[in-house]
Amino acid sequence: MIYEIRNYYFEPTRLADYRDWIQNRAIGYLKANLDLKGFWINTPEPQQVNGVPMDDLGSANITWILGWDNLEERNAKMATVFTGPEWEAIFKHVPGGMQSYLRTEVKFADQMA
Repeated sequence: MIYEIRNYYFEPTRLADYRDWIQNRAIGYLKANLDLKGFWINTPEPQQVNGVPMDDLGSANITWILGWDNLEERNAKMATVFTGPEWEAIFKHVPGGMQSYLRTEVKFADQMA
């Protein structure tokens, strides 16, 4: 199994509205259509960063993880889950629209423990 780690830096002034959107519109769809391992939205506590300073945006404020058997399964499923009228009806309510996603990052990882 591989894990897809999705990190978003969402417009901070809209984060409370995003939390409402995810809880009341999107999370059910994501759970029904994907192997959603977890979904996290940052709390107000300050981030702790060591080493090289971050850019102006800082670290992601939304993270979610998906499980996949392999990349081929992932690519096939992702091509269908985020298209079509059901997802479009959900996504049109994202606070501030697509421009509220200031940065997105997707990476893949093997579980080590």
